[in-house]
Amino acid sequence: MTTKQIEVSILGQSYRLACSPETEAALLEAVARVDAEMTKIRTHSNVRGTDRIAVMAALSLASELLKLQYSVRHGEAFPAEEIRRTMHQMNEQLDAVLAQHEAQ
Repeated sequence: MTTKQIEVSILGQSYRLACSPETEAALLEAVARVDAEMTKIRTHSNVRGTDRIAVMAALSLASELLKLQYSVRHGEAFPAEEIRRTMHQMNEQLDAVLAQHEAQ
């Protein structure tokens, strides 16, 4: 797997990150999300210092992730891949039933 270097900016600070071409889009999306969260905290709170802002952003994003995981575990939300897999299985079962019915 090949890796490439990309330059990103989070809260005005430049970072050089390594990633594969396949994961670059997801990494850039994550960078944008972290930058937005840190910017929001800096703008709307009295928290000062990049390290403290980073910790607050990490806690906020972790809280979002935990809420999402909880809702998935309790059937309130379903991952898209699980839905696709279930629909595919249902379609296969329907095809098999229709094929049997047509053969009669």
